[in-house]
Amino acid sequence: MSKDKSYYFCGIGGSGMQPLAMIVRESGATVAGSDRALDQGRLAAKFKWLQAKGIGLFPQDGSGLTSGAQILIASAAIEDSVPDIAKANSLGCTRMTRAELLAEQFNASPRSIAIGGTSGKSTVTGMLGWILTETGLDPTIMNGAVMKNFVADDAPFASSRVGEGGIMVSEVDESDGSIALFDPDIAVLNNVSLDHKSLEELRQLFGDFAGKADQFIWNRDDPETTALVTRLDPGKGISFGFSDGADFRAVAIEEAPISSRFTLVTGDDDFTVTLKVPGRHNIANALAAIAGASAAGVPVAESVAAIAGFTGLARRFDVVGTANDISVIDDFGHNPDKIAATLKTMKAFPGRIIAFFQPHGFGPIHKMGAELAQVFADILDDDDHVILCDPVYFGGTVDRTIGSESIVNAVNAAGGNALHIASRSDCGDYIAKMAKPDDRIVIMGARDDTLSIFASDILGKLTG
Repeated sequence: MSKDKSYYFCGIGGSGMQPLAMIVRESGATVAGSDRALDQGRLAAKFKWLQAKGIGLFPQDGSGLTSGAQILIASAAIEDSVPDIAKANSLGCTRMTRAELLAEQFNASPRSIAIGGTSGKSTVTGMLGWILTETGLDPTIMNGAVMKNFVADDAPFASSRVGEGGIMVSEVDESDGSIALFDPDIAVLNNVSLDHKSLEELRQLFGDFAGKADQFIWNRDDPETTALVTRLDPGKGISFGFSDGADFRAVAIEEAPISSRFTLVTGDDDFTVTLKVPGRHNIANALAAIAGASAAGVPVAESVAAIAGFTGLARRFDVVGTANDISVIDDFGHNPDKIAATLKTMKAFPGRIIAFFQPHGFGPIHKMGAELAQVFADILDDDDHVILCDPVYFGGTVDRTIGSESIVNAVNAAGGNALHIASRSDCGDYIAKMAKPDDRIVIMGARDDTLSIFASDILGKLTG
């Protein structure tokens, strides 16, 4: 599909761009790209690794585009005034979005499994990809997060894997509507809740996504998903959840701070499942992955054995370390459901929570700021703290009239304990000074890989 083609990724360091660049590079294509983070001197280790893999890197000034035969991969939202876009236009380069290229690769695969939903899709993709790998199906995996099981000295940023088994597993995104481009044999639908689009739009997108698959895996515990399924062919559906009637059901649940255990009931059989990741949301993710693997032909017993070795994803309840009896956790939580899942997992065990949140842009504050504030206010107690810095912003035209203060004010109005400190660096200093033994510090946010560095810096301050 990609062999002998030349692709140029504008924003190649992004969580969606980088793994796709690696997939098409390993298929034999020529790959190059640029990134603002590279120009700004951020994420040096990632870019050094990409260069070592044979990917050419250039400043984001158009200099890397030299031929009209190059295919430009760029977000549809990037303005024509950006030098890379202007140069590509002048050369007559074909332009594709990341999702269009991914869908081209995915739909050409002999067998395909797509994971969709507002929350949990990266974890389910990692779990399912690991099961298929361990059971010998040798999948190609496209994820938006680094999968710890596949990290190695020559693959420190393993958010993708290229296999020879003729089966591709990929998370697919609803935020830009591109989920509609994918034609999966098996569709996994975790949940439907407010995020980037209105619920009405999400219902249409996810309903169409599940409806066109040969088989769809769906969450019986999620009211929105359950409502969608009523208009689909019930003979194609496999349900999972904690509820009576789920085809893959979890009972006898045992939660621990960084692990979990449950009994899986399916048909007349039951299996003891152990996970190295915590929380009921991860138990639900495991059910979805095992159900998806079953649809792909993997015996349940083999999936249960494989998933016991799943070690998680970077930035998904990722325990950075503990110093002076204070734990630091790095987490991708950025929408109400994701943040709620993380905070509920933490509140199941004693200890004060210091929750830092960097909003992933000004637009999301407009769309779901009230819901975000309500989650913090509802789940956290008087002793807990919520600290927000200014939203992530890497340039471009966006309405910045409503910022982090609006969330902080709403949390406090609802009886919570929130504080806005504009500078992220100053937030880190404040958190390190206020933390005391038995506290759990959780760093949450999206669209900014340097949050992991920020979490590590806080841990360093605690040991200093």
